Amino acid sequence: MVPDDEGGGLMRADLLTDVVDGLDEALAAVDGFDGALVDGLLRPRPAQAVGLAGLADAVAGSPLAGRVAEATEKTAAGAAGEDHFVALAAARTALLGSVHDALVARVGEAVGRPRPEESGTDRPGTQEPTANLLIAARSWLCDLARAGWRGIDHELVAGAAPVVSAMLPEPGLRRLAALLDGFAAELAASCPGAALEHVPVRRWADLWSRAVLLTLPGAASAPAVGEVTGRLLPLGVDVQEHATAVQAQVHAVFEPADGGPARLVRASVSAPKPDTVVGAGLWQLLRPHMSLLAAVGEGRAVEVDAMPVTAEGDLVWDDARARTGEPAEVFATARVALPAAAAAPAAPLDRHPVRIAVPVLVEGYAVEEGDDGMAFLIAGQRLAVDVGRVPAAGPLTPEVIASSGACVGLLRWDAGEFLLQPLAVERTVRKKAVAVHAGAWAGGTTDKAGVRAEKAATDAVTVLRERAGRLLRK
Repeated sequence: MVPDDEGGGLMRADLLTDVVDGLDEALAAVDGFDGALVDGLLRPRPAQAVGLAGLADAVAGSPLAGRVAEATEKTAAGAAGEDHFVALAAARTALLGSVHDALVARVGEAVGRPRPEESGTDRPGTQEPTANLLIAARSWLCDLARAGWRGIDHELVAGAAPVVSAMLPEPGLRRLAALLDGFAAELAASCPGAALEHVPVRRWADLWSRAVLLTLPGAASAPAVGEVTGRLLPLGVDVQEHATAVQAQVHAVFEPADGGPARLVRASVSAPKPDTVVGAGLWQLLRPHMSLLAAVGEGRAVEVDAMPVTAEGDLVWDDARARTGEPAEVFATARVALPAAAAAPAAPLDRHPVRIAVPVLVEGYAVEEGDDGMAFLIAGQRLAVDVGRVPAAGPLTPEVIASSGACVGLLRWDAGEFLLQPLAVERTVRKKAVAVHAGAWAGGTTDKAGVRAEKAATDAVTVLRERAGRLLRK
């Protein structure tokens, strides 16, 4: 992203602050339905009926109109069945999908990059030998909707446990099982709902509606997978950490060996972790599962041969099909290859504003720091910087970002505005441009802070393994 008169990168920063037609209305309809879920849909009050009606009005011109209108009427009367709740979840998902599409189109205008093709809905057809488990999951989710978030208790939430246990042995149901398990854990930690001071209204409605749609036969089918051969040019690593798990997602430009157009791809690796392993110690858990992380840390390209990839641009990583290539500097990639790289389309159920993460190059900005956080000022336009997403597992810090003059990051959207999550920055040190990467320690480090964190993580893992071994021997 650079000012209009300097060329390259993101040319129209002003488009990121302009109003998107229909966006506020769509989000208001979603908020109205989400508010109705708070007190439950068993016996909706007039205010809840208004929220339901707003959802129906928002999709009145779509193929969902008839079903959603019927579902709204039945739900407002307290007579909704499972099919009606499915229709309401579908309408909510479709509205957020339209918001996603409008925002992605706006980003496309701003960066001047090729737009993704329409995402198809064709997936491999599969029989559902476990349809009874999907029905059981849907029944539990509908009971949640009737009770509402204020009406949850431990008995209701515990109803998910046997369903999750039965789903986990089935590979095709693990995606839904993991979602239900995590959702139920959040709800259990918040019981009783009547005593909650704050309800995460949007988040729980997101989890509920996604889970409901995943109970439909075929909704959780594995995406179609092809193969690609060529060169990967890494842009950066996005680290997502929880108390018991960690994931690293590498964003990269892929250049096909046959000379076809470049495209944006992702490669992810996840690992369970103890809560005592934090910071740079996370890389110890992830490195053994994906050689790409070492290449990122060393600043090199990766040559891939017949690497599996989904239609959504996610590489199904196989170390046997990859080898480390020539040095590849991130900012050179961002300036030369990134502008022409096309993004893959989002899968239908992944069309949600929270899933937007578009790699961009930002240059020629001033840094503004205040009580409301950090922002880059670009040609008079303010772009908020999400320093909270920068992982502690690397040398990239808010102080380093504040002293930078160029940034490769992920453009996201949250709470009504676009945000930039830095993956790497370039700053001047002794009259030389020096790059600092969030994933610089992915393949190992000689940095003193990184070495200390890795040693602490090694000690913690060793102790935990010894304890686990003693328990197993008993």
